[in-house]
Amino acid sequence: MDEKEHIQRWRLILGSESQSRFESMGGVSLTQGQDLMDQALAAIYSRRESGGFGSGRGAGNGPSNPQISKWLGDVRSLFDKELVTVIQGDAMTRCGLKQLLFEPELLDNLEPDVSLASTILMLKEQIPQRSKESVRAFIKKIVEEINKLLEQDIRRAVTASLNKRKHSPIPSAAAIDYKMTISRNLKNYNKELGTIVPEHFYFFDRTSTTAANKWTVILDIDQSGSMGESVIYSSIVSCILASMSSLNTRIVAFDTNIVDLTEKSDDPVDLLFGFQLGGGTNIEKSLAYCEQFVENPSKTLFFLISDLEEGGNRAGMLRRLQEMKESGVTVICLLALADGGKPYYDAQMAQKIAAMEIPCFACNPQMLPTLLERALKGQDLKQFEKEFQKRK
Repeated sequence: MDEKEHIQRWRLILGSESQSRFESMGGVSLTQGQDLMDQALAAIYSRRESGGFGSGRGAGNGPSNPQISKWLGDVRSLFDKELVTVIQGDAMTRCGLKQLLFEPELLDNLEPDVSLASTILMLKEQIPQRSKESVRAFIKKIVEEINKLLEQDIRRAVTASLNKRKHSPIPSAAAIDYKMTISRNLKNYNKELGTIVPEHFYFFDRTSTTAANKWTVILDIDQSGSMGESVIYSSIVSCILASMSSLNTRIVAFDTNIVDLTEKSDDPVDLLFGFQLGGGTNIEKSLAYCEQFVENPSKTLFFLISDLEEGGNRAGMLRRLQEMKESGVTVICLLALADGGKPYYDAQMAQKIAAMEIPCFACNPQMLPTLLERALKGQDLKQFEKEFQKRK
C-alpha cells in the first residue's frame, strides 16, 4: 500500500469531518468508489449532519424505507462479506434499524449472518404476517451456507467411525468384501480359466448396522437467551445426523421447560423455528428427561450444549452428568458461542465438569466432524481438546 492509499484509508476511517484537516496537510481526494464507501459509512457512524440513518431521519419514519434498502445494497457491493456483516450489525444497534428488521425489502438485501439470524429467531413472535416468507428465506440462506460447510465432513466422519470394515466369519453374499477377497487371492489366479479361484472369502460384519447396535446421539441444547449462535449451528448438525440411518438421533431443547424437537429434524429451518430463545435455564431437569433415551450406554453419545448458567439444581446437574458418564455414556459438554464465535459460559461450572473428566470446551463448528469421529471411535477426547487449544 503506497502513502496515498494509506491516507485515503485514514480519511475513510475518520469520516468527512476530517476532510479539512487532511486538506491542511496537503489535501487528499477519494476515488469514486471510495466516495461511495464514505457515504455508506456516513449513514451510521456518528455522522448526523450527513442526513443518514444516524440523523434520526431514516429508521424512525415508518415501516417502508427505500433509502435503507438501497443503502444495504450499496454496502453489499462495496465491501467484503466479512465487513458487510459488521456494518449490518452496527446499523441494527446504533441506528434503530432493528424495528425494520422484518421488512421484506430489508431482508432481501441483508447479507446472511449467524448473529443477525439469532436476533431474528429471538424476535420471531413479532414477525408480521407479510414478512414471514422473507424471514424464512433469509434463515434458509444461512442454513444452506452452514450446511455446505459441515455436511460432507460430518457424513464422512460418522461413516469412517462406524467400522464398516470389520469382518465376520458368517458367510453372506450381500456382505462380501470384494476388494479384500480379490487382493488376498491374487496368488490363486488360474491361467487356464483366466480368473481368480479364491481359497477364502471375506465378509463384512453387518450386525453393527442392526437397530440394537446403532449408536444413539443425544443433543441436549440450551435455548436460553445467550445461546442464539450455538442453537443455529446445533440445529443444522442435528438435522445432518438425524438424516443418517446408521444413527439414532434425539434433539432436545430446554430452558426452564423441555421441548423434544426430534420430529422436526427433517427440515433445519422448521427445527430452528421450534426453538424458543430467551428463557431461563434448568439443565438438571433436561438431563433427567434425556436419561430415558439411554438404552445402550456404551453406544450412546451425549452432547450438552449450554452456557452452563444453571438456574436449577446445580449439584443435581453435576450428579446426573457424573452418573451418565459412569454408566458408560460418552458425555461431551460444548460451551456456548456468541459474538462471532467467542465462548460465553459459567467458568466455575465448566471447571467442575472438566474435573469429572468430562470434555468441556468451546468447539468451533469446523472442528465438529473431527470431534464426532473421535468420540464414535472411542478415542481420547482430552487429547482432542489439547489439539484444539493449540489450533486456536
